[in-house]
Amino acid sequence: MARGKVQMRRIENPVHRQVTFCKRRAGLMKKAKELSVLCDADVGIIIFSGHGKLYELATNGTMDSMIEKYKNTTGEAQLSGADLNQSKEVEEVMMLKEDINLLQKGLRYMHGKKASHQMTMEELLALERNLEIWMYNIRSTKMQMMLKEIQSLKNKEGILKAANEILQEKIVEQNGLYDAAQMVAHHNGYFSEAQSALPTNYT
Repeated sequence: MARGKVQMRRIENPVHRQVTFCKRRAGLMKKAKELSVLCDADVGIIIFSGHGKLYELATNGTMDSMIEKYKNTTGEAQLSGADLNQSKEVEEVMMLKEDINLLQKGLRYMHGKKASHQMTMEELLALERNLEIWMYNIRSTKMQMMLKEIQSLKNKEGILKAANEILQEKIVEQNGLYDAAQMVAHHNGYFSEAQSALPTNYT
């Protein structure tokens, strides 16, 4: 008879749960020992039961020595990562200092203090490259500002056009009402004149 698939959820029956825990724990310990023997690996397992009872296995030495080894290994990894970040920060600071020194020397050189601050060909080339980069950044920033200003003007132009169209519609509407009023007044005047021209016996 084939076994049914075990559903991965908490076993509600406490007896069945304890039996399953003991079987699975024993199987896990057995697999850990086999892995250690077959692959020459150090395996450590720590298990707390539902009642808080501790079960542990260290295939090589004690659990304390394995935990210490784990702490040392992870600590070295964290330390190496911190050293790498620190070295990057130091490198960035040194590059910034070099750029600042080069800029200061270039400013003194451009202000005529060539004798006391003579620049080498390498420094002049580096200063030229930096100036080109700075000019490119300045032009790019100016272009972005100009494009934003143009877009703002276009938006304002669209708003003014819309407002102008609304005013034109209102003017047309007012002119239409004025023309209609004139026509009504004209007709009223015409009928008044016609009525006054009739003989008295028709009135």
